[in-house]
Amino acid sequence: MTSLFGIGVGPGDPELVTLKAARLIGTLPVLAHVGADGRPSRARRIAQALIPADTRELAADLPMRCAPDVARPVYDRLAAEILAEIRHGREVGFLCEGDPLLYGSFVALLDRLGAQVPVTVVPGITSIAAAAAGSRHVLAQRDENLAILAATAGDARLRAAMTSAASVAILKVGRHLPRIRHLLAEVGLAESALVVSELGSAEEQVRPLDMVTEERLPYFALILARRPRELP
Repeated sequence: MTSLFGIGVGPGDPELVTLKAARLIGTLPVLAHVGADGRPSRARRIAQALIPADTRELAADLPMRCAPDVARPVYDRLAAEILAEIRHGREVGFLCEGDPLLYGSFVALLDRLGAQVPVTVVPGITSIAAAAAGSRHVLAQRDENLAILAATAGDARLRAAMTSAASVAILKVGRHLPRIRHLLAEVGLAESALVVSELGSAEEQVRPLDMVTEERLPYFALILARRPRELP
C-alpha cells in the first residue's frame, strides 16, 4: 500500500535538511504541512526551494497553544485528507520542523493513521542539536543525564527534572520565560543558561540568560543550561 512519510526538515537552516528528506520532498506527489494562527508552515518555508511546482499540497491551520479539543478536529480533517490521497495511490509526505517525533505535529497523524497505512519516519536535526552546535554547548558527556523539557509543563515537574539533571534543554519557552528564569535560578542553572531564538534564520540570537531583558520570547525559543563539568 502507498505510504505516509513523516519528514523532519531540521530547525530552520535549509542546509540542514538531510539528503533523504530532500529526495523525498522533491519526488513525492503530495506534501502536507501545518501552519499556525494563519501563518504559513515554518516547515514548508524551510523546504520551499526543494518543492516542485506541480506538487499537490495539503495545508492545515492550527491555533497556537490551543486546547486539545480545538486541535483534534484540525488533525482529524488533515488525517482524512491524507488517507484519501493514499487510497487514490498517491504517497504523501508530512513536513515537520525539527524531528517528527520530538514535540512534532506529525505525532498526531501517526496516532490517527499509523494502524491504517504504512508509515516511514525520516528523522530531522533537532533544534537542541543545532543550538548546541552553534554555541559549542556540551549537551552531555560520559554518564551525565540530559533532560529535555517543555516549558509548558508545571513548576513542580520542571523543578524536579532540573534538579536531577546535569544538563537541560527547555523548549517552547515563549511566554513562560519569567517562571523558567526563576526555576533555573532556584536550581542553580541560571548562570550557565543560554537563550536561543529564531534558530536557523537571519534573526537568530544566542544570548546568556542574564542578558535577556524581555519578558516574552518567540514560541520556538529554547534554553540550554548545564552544571559545571570535569575535563574528559
